[in-house]
Amino acid sequence: MTLTLLDWLAIGGYLLITLLLGLYFRGRSGKSTEDYFVSGRSVSWWLAGTSMVATTFAADTPLVVTGLVYRQGIAGNWLWWCFLPSGMMTVFLFARLWRRSGLLTDVQLAEIRYSGKPAAFLRGFRALYLGLLMNCLILGWVTKAMTGIVSTTLGVSERSALAICVLFLMPFTGIYVTLGGLWGVLWTDLFQFVLKMGIVIAVAWYGVSAVGGMSSLVRKLAEMRVAAGNNAGDITAFFPDFSRPLTAEPLWTLPVLAFVVYLGLQWWAFWYPGAEPGGGGYIAQRIFSARDERNGLFSVLWFNIAHYALRPWPWILAALAAVVLYPHIQQPENAYMLVITQHTPQALRGIIIAGFLAAFMSTIATQLNWGASYLVADFYRRFLKRDGDEKHYVMVSRLATLLLVVVSAYVSAQLGSIVAGWQVVLTIGAGTGGVYLLRWYWWRINAWSEISAMATALVVTVILRWVTPLSGSGLVLFAKSALVTTAATTVVWVIVTLLTKPEPDDVLVKFYRHVRPHVSGWQPIARIASDVQPSRDLGRNLTCWILGCAMVYAALFGIGSLCFGHLLKGFGLLLIAAFCAAAISPLLKPQGGPQLRRAPAA
Repeated sequence: MTLTLLDWLAIGGYLLITLLLGLYFRGRSGKSTEDYFVSGRSVSWWLAGTSMVATTFAADTPLVVTGLVYRQGIAGNWLWWCFLPSGMMTVFLFARLWRRSGLLTDVQLAEIRYSGKPAAFLRGFRALYLGLLMNCLILGWVTKAMTGIVSTTLGVSERSALAICVLFLMPFTGIYVTLGGLWGVLWTDLFQFVLKMGIVIAVAWYGVSAVGGMSSLVRKLAEMRVAAGNNAGDITAFFPDFSRPLTAEPLWTLPVLAFVVYLGLQWWAFWYPGAEPGGGGYIAQRIFSARDERNGLFSVLWFNIAHYALRPWPWILAALAAVVLYPHIQQPENAYMLVITQHTPQALRGIIIAGFLAAFMSTIATQLNWGASYLVADFYRRFLKRDGDEKHYVMVSRLATLLLVVVSAYVSAQLGSIVAGWQVVLTIGAGTGGVYLLRWYWWRINAWSEISAMATALVVTVILRWVTPLSGSGLVLFAKSALVTTAATTVVWVIVTLLTKPEPDDVLVKFYRHVRPHVSGWQPIARIASDVQPSRDLGRNLTCWILGCAMVYAALFGIGSLCFGHLLKGFGLLLIAAFCAAAISPLLKPQGGPQLRRAPAA
């Protein structure tokens, strides 16, 4: 790809805007760690929610979706569509609880929910595990993907592209994150999200146009299916082919077993960045930054609507066009970049590259700020230096951000030797989700519940991978491993919970008073704290959860149906989505307690 002076000006203009935003918010972020990490808890829902959407739109996301569609059809996207129930559960069952907790990071929950050395160990361990190990692996993975994009667009070697990412893009992102804190991250995310969405819509438009339009695209895909015979499914189907055997893996079809595991197990049992069971990570950080419970809830609601219903189709349409344009490519993920380099106008190349920079930097920025919050608030301040002033901790926070830049740059440079380790880390959290959900709603969960769940998942993952591997390949093997790991982990943590002592009454009473979870699972504690008005909103919240899932899935498939010209089906599904939204609205109003308290605007 040859870049003109205008292309370089577009790229330079984008970088300048992000730097200016970081400089602008330097004063607001430097007052305290609360300002640096959660923006003084004064963020509106639309800004916090859009930042979540921007963070989950990494540079490699369109490429990954292209690979899924190329191999398993549109239904392959259930790999991540299945996390919607988890996201909606965070909206209606956990967002208000997180906001009431008043925490700086979700890891701090360990020491307000549990007590003693087990709680302290859990907090410190998770701070290092998530803030350093997992965070740097995520940063390294995203950087590795960006390396391929830079190599393709600039026509340089992989080594030179890696140097550009490691020595320029990551340090540059670290600079504006270090200067602006979360305020800088939020506003650059907003700018970057608008830019990224404009780019992917344009790529989808030009990709489909290169095929001859939507009608031509659908016709050619149907012809390719006929040519492939019975060994191919319908690439445009939204669901797997249930008429096939559970473990069948024909072309353009998601195995039914994988779909069952995704939708029946993965969303609640697996820890996944941005879709943690019960909320957590940078999702919790954005909730903490919201100005009140109402803004916290609506920020996550907007995130789930935009993430699952509004954003996927430009990626999917470009991927379908790539299937027709490049039917025999060995690395399907690269087909997305070929659509860009061969079918978009030369005048847009600089803006497109700026869009990929935005996708890369928005994810990097959040991971840096979020990871530094763990290292400083949950490890350094908690275990190493407890008597510093706020200026000291802000300075250490900025140093921690720079440390993450250096470590993640090293990880990305070495990623070729640790890809297998990264894949293992993704499965280590299988089965732990039940604890993360129930710790809010059942008083009997204790620190040993979480510790035993994490340890069991790790041990079972190692055994299945290196000692007695299960039969099968690809998605089928993953599905079997997930079932075994989740079952073993769940049995162990339930037994450990029942055999160990509950947390002390004073700790549980303090947590109950502060967070006010639904009373049913806290009856023994509610009797002690009889002066606290009990919350009885679980049934209403579960109703909202079901309606919310139906709303977003109906909108997702309604928009998809309209894209393929199925007008009656598309508008019918959108009407269902609108009905669900109307049904949710009155249920969100406060009933019997301060469920959605408003705070003064900051």
